[in-house]
Amino acid sequence: MKFAIALFSPPHAPASRRALRFAEAVLAGGHDIVRLFFYQDGVHSASANIVTAQDELDVAGEWSRFIAAHQLDGVVCIAAGLRRGVLDEQEARRYARAAANLAAGWELSGLGQLHEAAQQADRLICFGGD
Repeated sequence: MKFAIALFSPPHAPASRRALRFAEAVLAGGHDIVRLFFYQDGVHSASANIVTAQDELDVAGEWSRFIAAHQLDGVVCIAAGLRRGVLDEQEARRYARAAANLAAGWELSGLGQLHEAAQQADRLICFGGD
């Protein structure tokens, strides 16, 4: 089965950890992940500037490692990212910002990527949000 997973919550929220564990279980079960799409406050998971307290699980770091280890498509909604200060090099230049902070392995793209993933997948599973 093919899954598309969308995350709407920040990395410190329980929904982010649940989404990560679900994604791990999907692959462990022999299924495929078409795309991971991070929207609303979920875009913070892709920031290279997240610092997690030493006594807490670094969920943002785990997402980055998971995406890299499995060569997954980790997409950050560009509009939500810009609104929350998550920028790649191109967007930092375009908006004359001092630095980019999109972590390696992530891609900024439009909401159409979520729609496309939903069309390609057998199931779209969403975590978090208001």
